[in-house]
Amino acid sequence: MSDFAIQALGLSAGYGGREVLQDVSLSLKAGEILCLIGHNGAGKSTLLRVLFGLHRPSTGVIHIFGRALPAHSPAALGAAGVALVPEGRGVFPDLTVEEIFGLALWSAGVPKAGRRERIEEVLEVLPRIREFRTRRAGTLSGGQQQMVSIGRALLTRPKVLLLDEPSIGLAPKLFQDLIRPIAALRERRGMSILLVEQNVREAFAVADRVLVMRSGQFIFEGAPAELDDHARLMELF
Repeated sequence: MSDFAIQALGLSAGYGGREVLQDVSLSLKAGEILCLIGHNGAGKSTLLRVLFGLHRPSTGVIHIFGRALPAHSPAALGAAGVALVPEGRGVFPDLTVEEIFGLALWSAGVPKAGRRERIEEVLEVLPRIREFRTRRAGTLSGGQQQMVSIGRALLTRPKVLLLDEPSIGLAPKLFQDLIRPIAALRERRGMSILLVEQNVREAFAVADRVLVMRSGQFIFEGAPAELDDHARLMELF
């Protein structure tokens, strides 16, 4: 298997003739947590959408574990072991948490005999879900909905997890309760994580490497410790 979970070379993409990504290249190593930060509108979410096949780039190539997929689509990415937790949670408000999990397992083609084991695995990582698993998602708090969204992605046992702004609307302590168990799961499974995040303190605590994006291009790559100086971090924004 390749040393890289994702390799993207020369990606450009935009909307309605407006370019958002400009010749971007990115490598996510196998087993790595890579944190991507940048100001609003820098192109971070567009990059994740392109990597997951939700938006077609105008130029560039993407390899998953060293190979190009026959079709770079969400279905193909899911089959290759990539999962996306989008910004905004995206849970079905009228379904219970158990129903959402059941739908995710059915969609992923997990046999009925193995579904209970998958759910128990997720509840071990995010045990607070047990408290509201029979409630409709629309009645849950923002933090609870985020747990459900992440749990739904983990049900597929992904090799690569793409997380888009998971801390939005969450208190710092609640974000810790979400991100640290996922980082621990990375240690156990060797899962690769690309984390787009504005809460840099908590994100840097679990990240191996940091990329800073500005106006559709990367302007910094290095270790989190290199940005411990707040003034240096602000320069990049």
